[in-house]
Amino acid sequence: MAFDGIVISAVKQELNEHFQGGRIAKIAQPEKDELLLTIKGNNGQELLMISANASLPLIYITDIKKQNPMTAPNFCMLLRKHIQGGMIKEIIQPDFERILIFRIEHRNDLGDLCEKKLIVEFMGKHSNIIFCDEKDMILDSIKHISAQVSSVREVLPGRTWFIPSQEGKIDPLGVADNDTIIHRIINRPSSVSKAIYRSFTGISPLMAVELCFRSGIDADMPCASLSESDLTALSDTFLRLFAQVRQGTFSPELVHDSGQPIEYAAFALTMYGDKEHEQYESISTLLRDYYSKKDAYTRIRQKSAELRHTVSVLLERTRKKYDLQSKQLKDTEKKDRYKTYGQMIQTWSWKLEKGMASFEEMNYETGATMKVPLDRTLTPMENAQKYFARYAKQKRTAEALSVQIRETKDDLDHLESVASFLDTAETEQDLREIREELILAGYIKKGSTGGKKKQRAAKSEPWHYILSDGFDAYIGRNNLQNDE
Repeated sequence: MAFDGIVISAVKQELNEHFQGGRIAKIAQPEKDELLLTIKGNNGQELLMISANASLPLIYITDIKKQNPMTAPNFCMLLRKHIQGGMIKEIIQPDFERILIFRIEHRNDLGDLCEKKLIVEFMGKHSNIIFCDEKDMILDSIKHISAQVSSVREVLPGRTWFIPSQEGKIDPLGVADNDTIIHRIINRPSSVSKAIYRSFTGISPLMAVELCFRSGIDADMPCASLSESDLTALSDTFLRLFAQVRQGTFSPELVHDSGQPIEYAAFALTMYGDKEHEQYESISTLLRDYYSKKDAYTRIRQKSAELRHTVSVLLERTRKKYDLQSKQLKDTEKKDRYKTYGQMIQTWSWKLEKGMASFEEMNYETGATMKVPLDRTLTPMENAQKYFARYAKQKRTAEALSVQIRETKDDLDHLESVASFLDTAETEQDLREIREELILAGYIKKGSTGGKKKQRAAKSEPWHYILSDGFDAYIGRNNLQNDE
């Protein structure tokens, strides 16, 4: 996901269309790092959600109200005192940064017109909502950042607000020629995509890769290996994209993979050619849908964690069982050889004596000469009986294993289908149905997944537990090895 300068530019345009000239009717702070503004704008009264959450900074128009705390936080009270009832003059994005500044006009205690700024910074863990006067002096912020926390910039009442240094990055909206783009990229000792997002403000790694894809360039190739035609294609693509940003011709898009939202952008993501693409007219609607779907998916994944663990353990155990049974069945393929040895001994018994280690005679069934090993301590007929006994034992083993392998394969196919259903489960009802199916099939007991208990049993007695069901293949296998 990329809540970058391009997305914020699309948000800025939409917010200006809805709220420029509108008045702030109500201010609430439902969470410690979140504001909910009720604004009477050009489309009537609407809600604007602003979050400075470290892992999910966001801003979008919503219709969902949240319950407010009984006592409003100090920051919320300060905003109500100064800008509740104020008019939003405009919303700006300075230097294409991940920042939005609300310029708000209001009347002070004396009735004079004043201007305040509500500044929202979308910078990951450094995200913040800062309230300043017209001279950029900080009146308060939703998060206080002292010198002990950041040596670069303090965010405290009385300090001056400024944009942190971007280490040589420039505003892409100010670039008007190919040479500037080429010069900034070609001199970077990095991959092409890194050179793009490290040279220009507001460009995320996602959009840098998209620019490379549209230009027909491998995003991971070194900048030094770019040809002249590559550089021209890349700079032309860059200029076309940001010409659209200047014109405000955005095309918000959400990308799905098997129903799961994976990415969004203010423009089409052509690099996801094999995925599902959903177009939106409103960037706010896109953001709301993306994060609500993402939240629902995460919640279901969390609720299904124990069930998925149980199915995973069952699958692993069943695969081991299937592999061991298949190997055991393969070991029984030599049973016919034991039968032939017994028949050969019976046929040539008149030539054999006790104490012989082996003999070599013709096998009348095949017409070929065959060497038959013998036990020196046994008579010829005792050797024949031993081979016939081995044959009979392996034949019984093969018959039992053939039945068990079919049953185990059915179990394996069933569990794999259950695992697939779990990956696509969208509601708690789906999880309940999957759980009931596992209970009915006898994989787990009602009221408990039983995964950990059974897993411990499997670890302590792996052969006996995995290969139970009326046939102890572990014992049979050892006996066969000892016989050989």
